[in-house]
Amino acid sequence: MLKALSRPAVKLVERYLPDPYIFVLLLTIIAAVAAIAVERQTPLAVMRMWGDGFWNLLTFSMQMLLVLVTGFMLASSPPVKKLLQRLAALAKGPGGAILLVTYVSLAASWINWGFGLVVGALFAKELARLVRVDYRLLVASAYSGFVVWHGGLAGSVPLTIATEGHFSVDQIGVIGTGSTVFAFFNLAIVVMLFIAVPLVNRMMLPDENESVFIDPKLLGEDEEERVRITRPAERMENSVVLAWLVGIPGLIYLIDHFFLRGGGLNLNIVNFLFLFLAIVLHRTPRSLLTSLQEAIKGGAGIVIQFPFYAGIMAIMVQSGLAATLSEGLVSFATETTLPFWTFISAGIVNLFVPSGGGQWAVQAPVMLPAAEALGVEIPRVAMAVAWGDAWTNLLQPFWALPVLGIAGLKAKDIMGFCLIQLVITGVLISIGLTWF
Repeated sequence: MLKALSRPAVKLVERYLPDPYIFVLLLTIIAAVAAIAVERQTPLAVMRMWGDGFWNLLTFSMQMLLVLVTGFMLASSPPVKKLLQRLAALAKGPGGAILLVTYVSLAASWINWGFGLVVGALFAKELARLVRVDYRLLVASAYSGFVVWHGGLAGSVPLTIATEGHFSVDQIGVIGTGSTVFAFFNLAIVVMLFIAVPLVNRMMLPDENESVFIDPKLLGEDEEERVRITRPAERMENSVVLAWLVGIPGLIYLIDHFFLRGGGLNLNIVNFLFLFLAIVLHRTPRSLLTSLQEAIKGGAGIVIQFPFYAGIMAIMVQSGLAATLSEGLVSFATETTLPFWTFISAGIVNLFVPSGGGQWAVQAPVMLPAAEALGVEIPRVAMAVAWGDAWTNLLQPFWALPVLGIAGLKAKDIMGFCLIQLVITGVLISIGLTWF
């Protein structure tokens, strides 16, 4: 049944889903028109919100570009290549490849979302070299594991409210991860998704005559060329000692960060880890730079599109449109249904504000008073926002850009399969938030 349902979904998306750049332009127009029509903002005011906020994600844009680049460099190092090859060899046929890449992506994304995006995409490429399987579904399966990130160890909403001095501390206090990430209802959702998402991906596997395969030669697995050193500059470019004099201190810093100072994972630390592991494992600066030149090709979408999303977020927040949308959806909620409607509203807002921390800042002033008035557990409502943010990433191509850049595909190639996952995971998450 799922295979039959996926066919029209894939065809629909391939035909009508535009390039992510067109998608972000359309979202910009929709947000601007809605701010004018619903919030009674003037066109000049909306334009100013958009322009003033356009560059607010520059730091984040660079971080995301580095997630792609440093992750690619790490995975292309000889030791990691061999590890991925051994792990990929466990897949016995197309079905096994789909299941394996989904499990790896789910586990990696639950640990850290940036780690999950990169590992899933790179592992999918490695599997495609060894197994003849539909490449679109393979990459879609890698991306579908991302749906669990906000219920995991690096979820920005649960980590925010667990931090001393967070912006709503006077209202709700500090709520530890034992009440959010490790609460029974949240773990139940994670377990359901770990079971359902791989199985759904497996059941969507097209017949061979309908599959789209990729030539392994196109995945960049070229044999290493023997380097002939004729100049002093080339000797430095191929110096293991020079690379390790910088790379090893970087790894020592990470040991200090995690074990002596008790630091945690965040996007900067993930990028630092990927980069310095890559420096050490590539052994020579020349090997690292060759990998960098290949990695950077997939980053164009991030560079051009993230500023537009920053502009959309500014319109949604400053005009009051995000708060109005949230208020409208929870206005008819009851004690039982508030987590569900919070989840739905967060999913819709996420299409325009694809940032977990930013979304909580927008929705918390609406959701927290509603939860207090109806007597609903604050941790459950907070996690409903978190899961809504993660859920519609299966439809919103914003977070897929690093995966697509690594895999060499377009959004329309994978989003048809993700659309089926959107429906099924939405039902499971709703059940978990409402009944567990």
